[in-house]
Amino acid sequence: MDVIHSTLTVSISEFKQNPGKIIEEAHGQPVAILNHNRPAFYTVSPELMAQMAELYDEFKLHNLVQQRLKSLNRAVKVNLEDL
Repeated sequence: MDVIHSTLTVSISEFKQNPGKIIEEAHGQPVAILNHNRPAFYTVSPELMAQMAELYDEFKLHNLVQQRLKSLNRAVKVNLEDL
């Protein structure tokens, strides 16, 4: 069973007929495009894509910080006045 991460869905056949109409009718909401009742891809607004990209960047940064905190015992203490 596939999870559909959208409340709006449309078949791929219907989407191919008039993609602009589908996007317009979604009013900025994500739309799951289904192929044989399974999600093939999603359409999202540019604003939502920007938000998702920002969250992904924050997630990667969080993981990097967590990774570096694990190696804190190997850190070299630096005095800013010495730089």
